[in-house]
Amino acid sequence: MTTVDAAALPPLGKLDIVEIRTVWKHEAQTFTPWLLANPEVLGDVLGMQLSLSAAEHPVGGFSLDLIGVDEATNETVIIENQLERTDHSHLGQLLTYAGGTDPVNVVWIATSFREEHRAALDWLNNRTDENTRFFGIEISAVRIGDSLPAPLMRLVVQPNDWGKKVKSLAQADATMSSRSLAYQEFWSRLLEAIRDRGLQWTTSLKGLPQNWQSLPSGMSGVSFTCTFGKSGLGSEIFFQDPDPAVNDQRFAAARAKLEPAYPTLSFEPLTGRKGCRIAEYRTGEITSTSDWGEYVEWFIAAQLRLRQAVSEAGGLSALISA
Repeated sequence: MTTVDAAALPPLGKLDIVEIRTVWKHEAQTFTPWLLANPEVLGDVLGMQLSLSAAEHPVGGFSLDLIGVDEATNETVIIENQLERTDHSHLGQLLTYAGGTDPVNVVWIATSFREEHRAALDWLNNRTDENTRFFGIEISAVRIGDSLPAPLMRLVVQPNDWGKKVKSLAQADATMSSRSLAYQEFWSRLLEAIRDRGLQWTTSLKGLPQNWQSLPSGMSGVSFTCTFGKSGLGSEIFFQDPDPAVNDQRFAAARAKLEPAYPTLSFEPLTGRKGCRIAEYRTGEITSTSDWGEYVEWFIAAQLRLRQAVSEAGGLSALISA
């Protein structure tokens, strides 16, 4: 028998469950604002680059808890919170909000899930197409000894093969090309500059290995975006509602209001493709690393110009209304 020297073993604490209402006393007044300020906690569980842009988002006569976007894909995410066990009322609200916002990702957070509600989300995942996904997450709070409480989220419902998809994306990250790595490093620098200047455009801090960086607009189906493309650097508004007719209407309304005041913009309906674009361009290439500092300054200045023009038009909702 092997003798173990107890003195050589690492000292470990005991993980204790904390009553959740002692951490977040009120669902709407404390939990939802906390999640809005800390989207990376939920994003890590979902396997998303999550950015949340609005709390109590209006849907008809109701208010959705949170809406945001997965910045890796530009897909809309809606979230319904419940600091108690799931119930039929919140399931109905979740479906009502999904019908009113047409999101790709629908997330229900609760302290525990009834089996019938877990089964309902599984049924929805099996019956809907791959462009609609339902997630169930159980939230709790824990601490070790006298430490501060920490959130603990557990994914209890997910779409079929979602775990495999997230894993394959992680593996792809490990074998990224030099160009993808350059994109990731550049966007991280841009995000850091945005944060350092106090611009509340996104909560993301890590760039992604792709040629665009989404900056959520706070409105489903519309995003502010920075890109590297065939035309060089682009600062744009991108319309990406699943319904092409909605994109066409919004694009036409925005063009009518922006074109007279902002003549340097390029208006691109992208007929037959998944969205419409209004953009400002300048020359540049991601491989010109010595120019990255200049590119960061241009992106920020161009986004400020674009957002100021939108503001002078009455804001985004007024801009895209016919």
